[in-house]
Amino acid sequence: MEKDEASSDKNPYVELARKAIEAYIRHGRVLSGEHADLLLRNQRAGVFMCIKKRGSLRGCIGTIHPVRKNLAEEIIHNAISAATRDPRFPALTEDELEDLSFSVDILGEREKVANMSQLDPRKYGVIVKSGPAVGLLLPDLEGVDTPEAQVKIALRKAGLSPSEKYELFRFQVTRHKEST
Repeated sequence: MEKDEASSDKNPYVELARKAIEAYIRHGRVLSGEHADLLLRNQRAGVFMCIKKRGSLRGCIGTIHPVRKNLAEEIIHNAISAATRDPRFPALTEDELEDLSFSVDILGEREKVANMSQLDPRKYGVIVKSGPAVGLLLPDLEGVDTPEAQVKIALRKAGLSPSEKYELFRFQVTRHKEST
């Protein structure tokens, strides 16, 4: 996994996510990707947006493959979804905005793997797939230290049993983080 060490104040990925969430929560407005940094308008990739409140997960939603016209729009829409549509949490409120930190993961190409020995939960995220059922787990997550644990969680997210036949993929991310 690649990490972006830039200051959060200057990181265009994190700044765009924060502005998108604030505009939507405060004013009900969806930002346009046209105003984003040129870098974000000339790329396409899957994006996962994770939000933490005082260190605890508060929302995380993303796309495995790009579904928007550019990376800026992918970030904007996934940020709003993580803030308002993660079924595990109620929608964020304006009062919470100051207590949040953001992580924007840009997904690299996925590659099929033959078995768990080709996984490293610190370096690679994992995707399990069986027919239309798909489960994804990002890399380098606290408490996920083995490929077996990583695959087990991804299978649960996909609604699959470990005894079912499934395909296994790995991918790397470039993680852009902000902390409060």
